[in-house]
Amino acid sequence: MIDVPATQRVDAQRLASMIEDARQRTYELTDDLIDARALGPQLSIVNPPLWEVGHVGFFHDYFALRALHGLPDYQQGDAERLYDSSSVEHDDRWELALPDKATTYAYLGAVREAMLARLPDSGLASEAQSYVYQLTVLHEDMHTEAFTYTRQTLADAPPPLPAESPAVPGGGSLDGDVAVPGGEHLLGSDAEVAFRFDNEKPAHTVTVEPFRISRAPVTNEAYRAFVEDGGYTRPEFWSEAGWHWLTEAGLKAPLYWRRDGQGNWSVRWFDRWIPLAPNEPVAWVNWYEAQAYCRWAGRRLPTELEWEVAASRVLTGDASALAPGKRLYPWGNEPFPDSQRANLDGVRLNTVDVGAFPDGDSGCGCRQMLGNVWEWTASRFDPYPGFQADLYQDYSEPWFPEGRRVLRGGSWATRARLMNNNHRNFFLPDRNDVPSGFRTCAAAN
Repeated sequence: MIDVPATQRVDAQRLASMIEDARQRTYELTDDLIDARALGPQLSIVNPPLWEVGHVGFFHDYFALRALHGLPDYQQGDAERLYDSSSVEHDDRWELALPDKATTYAYLGAVREAMLARLPDSGLASEAQSYVYQLTVLHEDMHTEAFTYTRQTLADAPPPLPAESPAVPGGGSLDGDVAVPGGEHLLGSDAEVAFRFDNEKPAHTVTVEPFRISRAPVTNEAYRAFVEDGGYTRPEFWSEAGWHWLTEAGLKAPLYWRRDGQGNWSVRWFDRWIPLAPNEPVAWVNWYEAQAYCRWAGRRLPTELEWEVAASRVLTGDASALAPGKRLYPWGNEPFPDSQRANLDGVRLNTVDVGAFPDGDSGCGCRQMLGNVWEWTASRFDPYPGFQADLYQDYSEPWFPEGRRVLRGGSWATRARLMNNNHRNFFLPDRNDVPSGFRTCAAAN
């Protein structure tokens, strides 16, 4: 038996449902994509779709069937040679003699059936099985989000789902800051969290100074003012690295924006152009762009500590202190119940107004701390003190030295089961192909 981190045991039927649901989403997002472009253009920010689907199956095959259950062979004989992301270099993935879509899907089906067959008929799975099966499903969830924004990168058609988008509660803009008092905070995930990624551990107590943070992310309208004030032509707003990136990129506005002859802005949404929605959060901007906006506005990005405090803590009755404890989700400790508290799970296929979802407010009064757009923070992606890599050793540890920045909160394309207030995403500061935006803090506490 492999050594896995301590985790809470999960009902076998729930694990089975997660496996089926994740696989269905993979098929929905890739069926037409592979038909249109099995490999696609060779870009550093995408994978060949046909390869990436096979990699999803291999991850389950390697960690669940081989490492956990001890099967001597892969469900496809050459799976490791083709799909192991740790050994197959990114640029080499276009040169492989990959099986066709039908064979690749058959591989995923065989892996799924083998995993389901090893679940108990009822009751709780073992601790090891609970951990590994959740790990492999959540890994697949990350890839289905990547499939979604790959379609945006390549200007492909929108995903063919869902048939109907649920109504959006609330809307409009949401201005102003909330004042968050200082105090001690348990940063990261402790043993009460059902599943923890290694970079969320160990939870450790830190002190946060009082700060003021915006109630909602920066809107398209607010960011438009920055653009139209020459924000992309004035080096005083940009760091040296940011200005170098901007000069190389040659942008005068966010990547997917364009202006017509009448001065109206549009934004590319997959393969079509739609009017820029003023009250939706600015999206598809990188860390450099977020940092430059903050300098122009006389603001700053929150640290990930400040972001987590604003998302997870409740204020005392007179708002003068942080109440003890922290929430797993902005609204409380019950999991994401439906589509009325956050814009997650891809059910709307786009951002919505920053004033939407009042029932999802945090205990500090911030809205949309989960969903809509990933939010850049000021913090480098570094290990927490005492970090140890978990079973998937390449998940976090190789990326710490790269200077990646932490993002929090998830996007409209993120699976809800992946998200809680402690989850850390991490990208290089020049990545503007991810559905990311940001909120700001007052420059002086």
